[in-house]
Amino acid sequence: MSLRSGDLPDLAALAAWAPELAKAFVSLSGDIALVVDKSGVIQNVAQGITDPITPLANDWVGRLWADTVSGDTRAKIEHLLQEVNSTGIARRREVNHPLQQGGNVPVSYSAIRFGLDGPVLATGRDLRTIAAIQQRFLDSQQEMERGYWRARQAETRYRLLFQVATDAVLVVDGHTLRILEANQAASQMFDIAAEQMVDRPAIFGFEERSRAGVEELLVTARASGESGEIRARLLGKVALTSVAATPFRADDTMRLLVRVRAVDSSDILPSLNNSLARLVDDSSDGVVVTDSSGRVLMANPAFLKLVRLNEESQVRGRPIMDWLGMPERPLATLLPQVRRDGLARRIPSWIKVAHTPVARIEISAALLTEGDQECIGFTIHRLQDSDDERSPYELNLAIQQLTARLGLSPLDELMVEADAVAERHFVLAALARAHNDVAEAARILGITTDSLAALQKGDDRGAQPPRDS
Repeated sequence: MSLRSGDLPDLAALAAWAPELAKAFVSLSGDIALVVDKSGVIQNVAQGITDPITPLANDWVGRLWADTVSGDTRAKIEHLLQEVNSTGIARRREVNHPLQQGGNVPVSYSAIRFGLDGPVLATGRDLRTIAAIQQRFLDSQQEMERGYWRARQAETRYRLLFQVATDAVLVVDGHTLRILEANQAASQMFDIAAEQMVDRPAIFGFEERSRAGVEELLVTARASGESGEIRARLLGKVALTSVAATPFRADDTMRLLVRVRAVDSSDILPSLNNSLARLVDDSSDGVVVTDSSGRVLMANPAFLKLVRLNEESQVRGRPIMDWLGMPERPLATLLPQVRRDGLARRIPSWIKVAHTPVARIEISAALLTEGDQECIGFTIHRLQDSDDERSPYELNLAIQQLTARLGLSPLDELMVEADAVAERHFVLAALARAHNDVAEAARILGITTDSLAALQKGDDRGAQPPRDS
C-alpha cells in the first residue's frame, strides 16, 4: 500500500523487537533509549556501556517516564507522549533527570511509536558536554566584558586621582614609550613643568645608568600585561626612587601608568610629605580625603570655603556627611561601592551648612591607599546656579543664622534684618524670573522701577544676609 506524503509506515510488526531496537539505537547514535507503553510506563532501558548517563536508570523500569524527570520538565514528557500517540512520531524535547547525589542530567529525547497500540521507543542524547561548552563560552564572554570594564574603570580612576596623588605619576604611550600626561608631583620631582614633560621619552628624567633598567621595565610591562617595579636614580640627584609600571588599555590603546616614589632621600622626600595639601590648594574644586569610615583626614581651601569655615582643623576628624546632602544615596552605601569598584563618579548632591543647603554640587570619589591605611578621596565640584536657584540657599542660610541669634539680639533688631533678607530674596527672584529686565521685575513685584532701583541701591549698601553668629 502506498503512503501519502507525511504519513508514517505502520511499524506494528517491529513492536516485539522494541528492546533490541533500543539497544541498537544506543550503540549507533544515542546515549540512552527507553521503551515506554501506551500508559507512559517505562518497560525497558538501554544505555551506553562505557559511559552511562546514570547507573540508576535501570531502576526506572516499571515507573512512569514523567516521574523520572524534574518537576519543571515533567510537562514536556507528557506533551511528547501525547504527540507520539496521536501522530506516531514526536519532535525533540529537552528534559532533566535528577541525580541521587544532587544535580541534573540534561537529555534531549525524540520518540516514535510502533503501531497504533504498540510501544513507544524514545532515544535520548546526553547534553552535559554541550552544556559545559556553552557555559565555558558564556564564562569567557563575561570575563572579557569584566576585563573591558575593569580597564575603563581603571582609566577613569587614574584620571580622577591624577592631580591628587602624592607620588609622581606619568601616563606613558605603550608603543612609543613617550609621556602623555604628568601630574604636579612629577613636575616637582623632575624639576620641570608638567606640560613640558609631554611627548618626552619616559626615561628622560633618570640618570644614564638607570635608563636601561627603566626602559626594560616599561617594555616588559607592555609585553606581559603585568605590573613591575625597579629601583632607579633621578638625573642629577642622589635620591633612590621606586619606579613602578602598570599597563592598562584606553580606547583600545595600550598605555602605562608609571609611578615614581622616593625611597630614601633627604632632598626630595621632605618636600613630598605634605604635598597632597599643596597640590590641591589652588584647585577650584573641593578636595577631601577621608579614612575608610568617612572621617575627614584633610581638606583643601576650596572645600573650607564651600562649608564656610576658615581652618582645616575645624573639619578634621568629623564625618564628611556633616556637609553633604545625599537623600537617595547615603555614605553607608557609597563607601562600600568605592572600596569595591575603586570609583564613583558625578553623584548629585549639595553642600549643607547647619543642616541647610547652600550649594548644588557633584561628587566623585575614588579609593586611595597610603601604606596600610585605606583612604578615600572626594572631589567636590560646585555647579553653577542661576540667581533664582542660588537665592533660596542664601535665604535658608540667613534664616538659620538669624535663628541662632535668638536670645543674643532683641526681637525688633532680628525682625528688621529678617525684613531686609526677605526683601533681597524677592528682588533677586523677580530679576531672575524677568531675565534681569528691571521693568518686568518691577511689574512682578508690583512696584515702580524707581522703587526697585532704590531697593537695589539699598541692597548694595548693606541689605546683605546676616553675619555668621
